[in-house]
Amino acid sequence: MKQRMARALRASSAALAALATLGAALSFGTAAAHAEPMGVAFVYLGNPGDAGWTYAHEQGVKAVEAQFGDKIKVTRVENVPESADSERVFRDLAAKGNKIVVGTSFGFQDFELKVAKDYPDSVFMHATGFKKAPNFATYDVRTYQSAYLAGLVAGYTSKTGTLGFVGSVPVPEVVRNINAFTMGARSVNPKARVKVIWINSWFDPGLEKQAAETLIGQGADVLIQNTDSTATMQTAEQKKVHAFGWDSDMKKFGPDAQLGACVSYWGVYYAHLVQQVMSGTWTNAPVWWGLKEKAIDLADINTEAVPPAALKALAAKRQAIVDGTFDPFAGPIADQSGTIRVAAGKSLSDPELQRLNWFVEGVDGTVPK
Repeated sequence: MKQRMARALRASSAALAALATLGAALSFGTAAAHAEPMGVAFVYLGNPGDAGWTYAHEQGVKAVEAQFGDKIKVTRVENVPESADSERVFRDLAAKGNKIVVGTSFGFQDFELKVAKDYPDSVFMHATGFKKAPNFATYDVRTYQSAYLAGLVAGYTSKTGTLGFVGSVPVPEVVRNINAFTMGARSVNPKARVKVIWINSWFDPGLEKQAAETLIGQGADVLIQNTDSTATMQTAEQKKVHAFGWDSDMKKFGPDAQLGACVSYWGVYYAHLVQQVMSGTWTNAPVWWGLKEKAIDLADINTEAVPPAALKALAAKRQAIVDGTFDPFAGPIADQSGTIRVAAGKSLSDPELQRLNWFVEGVDGTVPK
């Protein structure tokens, strides 16, 4: 009798334990099913449109949405000025619980940093900046690498040896790109000159068009830009000269004009960022990726307009940058006055590149103070 009762009690205990385990599993499954997606917010200077800086970021965001699906919830805010009004936008996004808040333009830096200090549980990322806080970091792509490759192609392609650069805002990022483009061109044509016209805006199609027309009038038969609209490419197409797409492929706006496009693939980093935050491995170390990480490239080369010798040189130089055997800012490098700024055997460090405020030999123009 006692044995039967003991067996019954053991069976009852086992059944209760099984039910408890099943209940816990069901409870966990329900919690997982109803887990909230992680909020990820992006602040855009303009609207994505169909080309340029904001468009390139938007393509990266779409790639991340496709990769992570319902694990994340993405919010976009467009047409946010680089002014104190952006602080309101960043604060609102943080207050709504977004775990990651991304500012995609240089002028957002101080306003975003101010908000980050008030929301320590969120990660704030800022494109192209240089400041840091425990929950605030910067990221960028090495556009100067693709600008160097574009210059190399331009040096081979130009018939006049005069190239034009439509400059946006005179910050180190843009100065780097102008210098790299110039050095790339002069690596194959030492007499090449790059004329620069500043429009002091990231996006102003009217001024971009005027600048492009002026550069063409000064003899430039290949143009490049560091601005956000397609006006330079369209002007090149109309005037029957060549140009490079910037930030994204702009071939449809200049099918005969485009020699190639300096494309930024922001999704490569955005996917990395989301995964880091999800796994708890994010740090505030600055991120600066380039050809090696496939974050940028000179894409969609016009093989009908670019000479075979240029294609061969382009492939070799691209691989050398990826392998680390070539650095566009390795010396000797002279400035406009002929003074050696980078000695042979030396290279500009990342901090020096991020403070760059002088032009290399071969640039016709000035860096506004």
